[in-house]
This record gives sequence, C-alpha cells and structure tokens, in this order.
Amino acid sequence: MKRKLAQERAEQDFYGGLIRLHILYHASERPVFGLWFIEELARHGYKLSPGTLYPLLHGLERKGYLRSVKEQSGKRSRRMYRATPIGRKVLAAAKEKVSELFGELLEDA
Repeated sequence: MKRKLAQERAEQDFYGGLIRLHILYHASERPVFGLWFIEELARHGYKLSPGTLYPLLHGLERKGYLRSVKEQSGKRSRRMYRATPIGRKVLAAAKEKVSELFGELLEDA
C-alpha cells in the first residue's frame, strides 16, 4: 500500500507540468470549473483529488496565468477559471517547446 501511494505521488510530481498545461489549454478555450477539470483529467487517466487540483489552480492564478470569478447558479456557486492573456502567451510558448521535446522523444517509437 505504501509503495503504491509513493508511486502515485511520484507520478503526480512528474506529470504536474503536463497537467498545468492541460488546465491552461482548456481554460483558454472557455471558462471551466474545478470538478470539470477533475472529470476531464480522469478521462485521460489522471486521478486528482480536490486537495491536489485546487492548489494547482490557485498557484496558476497567483502567477497570473488564470483568473477566476465566482458564479452563482440558484443556490449553487462555483468558481470559474479562465486563462489570462499572460496564460495564453505561456501556453503558446509551451506548445512550441513541448512539440520539439516530444517530437524528439517519439522519434524512435
């Protein structure tokens, strides 16, 4: 059990940058919220808890890559996240770097 937990933490550390890019990608397309990200990432095989996701979102917001607004829908409210102009610039630059790196990584595949 301890080994599995340690492996999951190591994978989260390793893939954290990719997850941040995935968040920026979707937040640049339209406003999205935390539970949607959890479900979206689960479709790709990532199991993130709210305790893992929300610090990522808050960190991206603190750095100026995301902006959030609280939206009220009846009695429910949720925080919607959207990429900022800086976040979009960072995403565009990252796409170039990722394309180059992954191109090299997958050459032998």
